Amino acid sequence: MTSCQRLVVPCLGAVALALLPVAARAHAIESSLDQLRSLNDSLLLESRFSSGEPAAGAQVRVVPPGGGTPVTVGQLDADGKLSFVLPSGADGTWELQVDDGPGHRDFLDLTVKSGRPLIDSLSGRPAEPTAPWTSPWLVGTVVLGGLGSVGGVIAGLSAWSAARRRLR
Repeated sequence: MTSCQRLVVPCLGAVALALLPVAARAHAIESSLDQLRSLNDSLLLESRFSSGEPAAGAQVRVVPPGGGTPVTVGQLDADGKLSFVLPSGADGTWELQVDDGPGHRDFLDLTVKSGRPLIDSLSGRPAEPTAPWTSPWLVGTVVLGGLGSVGGVIAGLSAWSAARRRLR
């Protein structure tokens, strides 16, 4: 095996690995909240990524008016759903947080009057901005640019090696 072939074979393997499909997780979480008319007036939260995939495992907290200590109400199930009850004595505008890590969050403002949530006045706020380097397009561009550079180096070495052999 020539020195050129020893360089080309591993690089082709790297290119093949880089071109394999990679699952990318969408960043934005979109949530909906419904009130279950039952004895305890529980709420049903459903959260999904913008791709439609359930935000399974995300932590759900409520923050009292004025930014008090957050109260964890549970974790989304495999379908991205959670049924919960607000803390007793809840009143005012509470912040509902769905948190699946940096860049994977949703925030809803929930008005509670005399212990009863007013679902009709629910308002969502934009999720926190995501870091630009997490964009799949940017990552793909960087990967392809890197592979192009490696290919250029290999082609240059191959041409240089061929020219040296001709001069002998």
